Amino acid sequence: MGKVSYILLDCDNTLVQSEHLAFEACADLTNEVMEKHSIDARYTGASLLDDFVGHNFRSMLRGLQAKHNFTMAPEEMEDFVERELGAVTKKLSEKAVECPGVTKELEKLKEQGYPMSVVSTSAKSRVVASIEKAGIAHFFPPEHVYSAATSLTPPSSKPDPAIYHFACKELGITEASCVTVEDSKSGATAAMRAGIPCIAYVGIYGIEEGKEKMEQMAKLLTEETKCAAVMYDWAEFQECLKKVESLL
Repeated sequence: MGKVSYILLDCDNTLVQSEHLAFEACADLTNEVMEKHSIDARYTGASLLDDFVGHNFRSMLRGLQAKHNFTMAPEEMEDFVERELGAVTKKLSEKAVECPGVTKELEKLKEQGYPMSVVSTSAKSRVVASIEKAGIAHFFPPEHVYSAATSLTPPSSKPDPAIYHFACKELGITEASCVTVEDSKSGATAAMRAGIPCIAYVGIYGIEEGKEKMEQMAKLLTEETKCAAVMYDWAEFQECLKKVESLL
């Protein structure tokens, strides 16, 4: 039985309850895009969340173009990405809260000497706003917050594993020696493709959508993305970590 070298953590709906807030904030902008391109479709935060959970807004706009068969010019894409980031960051800085039990577990990990970083699809300013409002920013120095939207050139999005490879290189660790926590298929797929053992956190689905959805996600993340353990509540993290370490 080994000990993981680093704990990498997704942010949205893993550390911080932020996805619903973020998707609410970007629904108006999405509908503006639909109207501008004469697409007969309108979205709510909930419907966007169903289709694009785990994706950043740039990735979402690409998906919408493919789905509705239209093309946005690069400068138009950049304008909407910038506007969405401002709207979402503002909302999160006002309303974000931690996923239940996160602070207690992070305190425990800090006492045990585990180094920790955030590895997110979302823009770094949005992640920092989230963890600051949720009161957990002191666990993560700014240089240890990695963003697929901000840290990479060109920007990327999970399920592309690029941000995980980048974070591991920056931290001087191997992918197989660390562990990550993800709540979405796109995030867990990125971890799987990067060769990083992943703990699936599905408790957020129980909080926001009910037990049936939570069990569906537990099944999906273990079968399709090969997560090593499933966590229904952050209080189970130590047990899940031991399970991962027993495989090292």
